[in-house]
Amino acid sequence: MAINLQKGQRENIDAPKFTIGLGWDTNSSTTGTAFDLDASVFMLNDNKKLVSDDHLVFYNNLKSPDAAVEHTGDNLTGDGDGDDEQIKVDLTLAGPGVSEICIVVTIHDAESRRQNFGQVRNSYVRIFDAVTNEVLLKYELEEDFSIETAVEFGRIYKRDGKWKFEAVGMGMKGGLQDYLNKYQ
Repeated sequence: MAINLQKGQRENIDAPKFTIGLGWDTNSSTTGTAFDLDASVFMLNDNKKLVSDDHLVFYNNLKSPDAAVEHTGDNLTGDGDGDDEQIKVDLTLAGPGVSEICIVVTIHDAESRRQNFGQVRNSYVRIFDAVTNEVLLKYELEEDFSIETAVEFGRIYKRDGKWKFEAVGMGMKGGLQDYLNKYQ
């Protein structure tokens, strides 16, 4: 039975291997330009900094060096039902320096396309067992991010030897580079 989380809520992740599914719908008619949302994962150390440049997993770097995180590929349109992008996670492979996995979604070329998350609806992050497809946790973003062009959906972090998920739902005006600046 899936646990539906509210913003700020934390829950244990009892499965070492799972898939993160991210989904959204866009109001494509508002700008006349197609939306391209991109999921990225920042693998952070205890100081909330990237373990290394290769620990940023996104459309140009699909797998972390320790193979703990693998992005299944960039969805350029977000069309269709279900997850728009997925990230496979195996916490048993995470290097000893990894203490947090930050899940971010950005809008590609948001400024030039005049797009923001206020034009995006039905956004969610879910964690499910890749073998059984059982949804373990789900967080639906309900905020109206009218000026934000990037959103931290959630984070997975290690506390007292156990992994937990926190529903974050925090927007930022900026893009992937702004998160990179924050975490480098």
